Amino acid sequence: MDRLISGEPRALARAISIVEDRLPAAREIVRTVYPRAGRAPIIGVTGPPGAGKSTLVDSLAVAYRKQDKRVGIIAVDPSSAFSGGAVLGDRIRMQRHSTDDGVFIRSMATRGHFGGLASATVDVADLMDASGCEVVVIETVGVGQDEVDVVRVADVVLVVLVPGLGDDIQTIKAGIMEIPDIFVLNKADREGIDRLHGDLKTMLSLFDAPGRPEPRILRTVATSGEGITELHAAVAEFLAGAQGAVLEARRRERSRERLLDLLRERVLEWAAGPVSGGAFERMVEDLTRRTMDPYSAADLLLERFDPETRAS
Repeated sequence: MDRLISGEPRALARAISIVEDRLPAAREIVRTVYPRAGRAPIIGVTGPPGAGKSTLVDSLAVAYRKQDKRVGIIAVDPSSAFSGGAVLGDRIRMQRHSTDDGVFIRSMATRGHFGGLASATVDVADLMDASGCEVVVIETVGVGQDEVDVVRVADVVLVVLVPGLGDDIQTIKAGIMEIPDIFVLNKADREGIDRLHGDLKTMLSLFDAPGRPEPRILRTVATSGEGITELHAAVAEFLAGAQGAVLEARRRERSRERLLDLLRERVLEWAAGPVSGGAFERMVEDLTRRTMDPYSAADLLLERFDPETRAS
């Protein structure tokens, strides 16, 4: 832990592995770093597959490195169906930072977690923060319209869209409209960018979110760096303007969701694990035979829950 807090990359990498694998030492690691975290702003980057999120994150990292800031990047990849690990595609697109000690990139597998993030993402962000990263960027897996967990984790959310992915309206409708602080229209040198921009403006005019400022719309070409300076400035401007009540409310909501997620995880571990005495599987059989309804089964399991098992 001393080496991690001093900024040693190997110690940080090992700590992340322990936390991600939920090994016994994970709790003590999180307990140690938690009071030291909370300083670095967290930037969430999401959007459909093929939008250029990895290249955009790579270019943003360059902008922060020009300010001599240490950057932590969490790239959440789809899980391998065989090993359960991450595909590591994002690291391939960020190779220019491979020799830069000021950029730490970690690929994480979703491991079946829905919403575009891995379940340990927030813990890993805290580890990077405590190790001296001054900015943490989280790139989500890119699964589609329901990828909204990032809004519960990030201080500022970028939604990356590109023209030419089929029905633009289909791409930008539903839950994806509710989460961004900044829309990034990437690959702006492509045909159809003006139409995408117009469609987005139209949908924003119909979207009613009381008390929330309308998201900005910026154009970039991440491969060439065009528009990255403006995006970097827009993120800084948003974070500066969001100080106080807005940012505090977001972080309070993040803490609430983090605690709820942990409680769900712990209760599920207890219910499905050996400590419950096999009650879970017996109730599954009762449900299958329809001799018990699921609501009664849940009530009975909660009645059996022993507070002492929370520490086990």
